[in-house]
Amino acid sequence: MGKAKKVGLGGGLRVRYGATLRKRYVDVVSEARRRHKCPRCNSRTVSRKSVGVWTCRKCNFTFAGGAYTPATKLGTTARRTARGIS
Repeated sequence: MGKAKKVGLGGGLRVRYGATLRKRYVDVVSEARRRHKCPRCNSRTVSRKSVGVWTCRKCNFTFAGGAYTPATKLGTTARRTARGIS
C-alpha cells in the first residue's frame, strides 16, 4: 500500500474532462467557498448559503447575489444605473 496522495478541489474529477475544465472548476469552486466582504458591516464573514443566496455570519444579513460570487458585474452595473451614476 502506497502513501495517500493529496488532492485539491479538482481531485474528485480525477483524470476526466480535461485539464482546462478541471482548472476552471477549481477556480469557480474556490471563489465560491472563500470568505467575502459583507455589504452591510464590511467584515469578511459572508459565505454562500445556496445558489445565489449569501449570508453574513456576523450581522446575519442575507442577500441575493451571483451563483458563485456575491456581486456580479451585471449587478454592479445595474446598481450604478439605479443610483444615477454612470
